[in-house]
Amino acid sequence: MNPTAPESLVFWTTIIFVIFFILLRKFAWKPILGAVKGREESINNALASAEAARKEMQNLTADNERILHEARMERDVLLKEAREMKDKMIADSKHEAQIQGERMIEQAKAAIEAEKNAAMAELKSQVSSLSLDIAEKLLKEELSNKEAQTKLVEKMLGDVKLN
Repeated sequence: MNPTAPESLVFWTTIIFVIFFILLRKFAWKPILGAVKGREESINNALASAEAARKEMQNLTADNERILHEARMERDVLLKEAREMKDKMIADSKHEAQIQGERMIEQAKAAIEAEKNAAMAELKSQVSSLSLDIAEKLLKEELSNKEAQTKLVEKMLGDVKLN
């Protein structure tokens, strides 16, 4: 082997490395660095998008909580109004029932009073009819006797003079 051979090998290896380095730099470094930068940008964009999506999700969650809270409040208000309406309807029904009950009691009292008056009138009529029958029978018996008739007429005439 030649003593200059290792030196020439080193020389040629260096020259080929430099040429290869220049060619790589000229043709490969820019696309590789561009691809790395593009990948870095896409990763940064993905991270930014993820952060934006996380913030949007927080906003949506907050909006959902707010809407849910408003819906619960509205439900509570509607339930309260429904309860108030139910209580009012019950109170109105009780009042109306009480009024109708009082009206029915008054009508019953009036009917009872009318029945009582009718019964009293009937009783009076029967009593007067019975009294007339008794008086007629008494008068017939007293008038059947001539002497009793005279006494009765004289008595009546005496009463008329006094009045």
